[in-house]
Amino acid sequence: MHDFTVLVLPGAFNSSVAVTLDILGAAQAVAARAGVAPPRWRLCSVQGGPVRLQAGMSLETVRLPVRPRDDRSTWVVPGLGLNTPGEIRRCLDSDDATKAIAGLVRHAKAGGQVAASCSAVFLLNAAGLLQGRRATTSWWYAALLKQMAPGCIVDVDRMVCSDGPVVTAGAAFAQTDLMLHLLRERCGSALTDLVSRMLLIDGRQAQAPFIVPEVLANGNDLVARLAARVESALPDPPAVSVLAREFCMSERTLSRHIQKATGRSTQALVQSVRLRRARALLESSRMTVEQVASAVGYQDATALRRLMKKMAGANPSRYRG
Repeated sequence: MHDFTVLVLPGAFNSSVAVTLDILGAAQAVAARAGVAPPRWRLCSVQGGPVRLQAGMSLETVRLPVRPRDDRSTWVVPGLGLNTPGEIRRCLDSDDATKAIAGLVRHAKAGGQVAASCSAVFLLNAAGLLQGRRATTSWWYAALLKQMAPGCIVDVDRMVCSDGPVVTAGAAFAQTDLMLHLLRERCGSALTDLVSRMLLIDGRQAQAPFIVPEVLANGNDLVARLAARVESALPDPPAVSVLAREFCMSERTLSRHIQKATGRSTQALVQSVRLRRARALLESSRMTVEQVASAVGYQDATALRRLMKKMAGANPSRYRG
């Protein structure tokens, strides 16, 4: 009986696959010290045999069972290393992806748990597993996932989202956070904490501190100009109504454009700009938290701490150099 089935597609992101195997390998090595049974896993692909990853590396896999019996393992799909919406759509149309999606559907219907990070989350959506659920993915794909999965609540600020039997994670290196989450669920906190200490990794709660609004918008000129306008006005960011007038449109029209480009509201975009600026000041200056709060337009440090805790899952002190 396996605890995990790692499903690897051709061209998958090297590091996302490697960190999955490294965390499981470390857990297996130290399980006795934690007083628990070691995790068991299998490395699978649709066809079996060698699978070539993104940068030319390859690994040996076993063929994914077509009709697995009593499979209670968590199926984990590491990040696919896809960089554009076109690459995602082409991947979903490929023969390997089609068969992987069918396997995910069967496993979920049998009551199994599935997990994916980064662009691999789109496989779960193609399998119909995100409908009515909360999920995350790479933050710059938020708008695309909202478009392709209208029945899904896309919570792109989160690093890991667990909703019933479906667990999703953010950008490729969020595979680390995903595996720590799954390991904690399967094997308990003692083993997971030991693995974290041995590998010097720590589960992060949010992608929000890393979001760059202009990149989130995937080249949208309106969003880039709006983000620049807000940042240049700090510590007194203009109200949404003022921004709408300056860009010669109604608040509703502005909101519609921002939502389409980023998957977020105009006010959330403004908050992202303020958070990014605050983080930069904390990391690169000797300003106190109170001074940073004032510099980005908050009345006191408490308001900044509350925003960072809500959006980034961390206090300002975490970003001190």
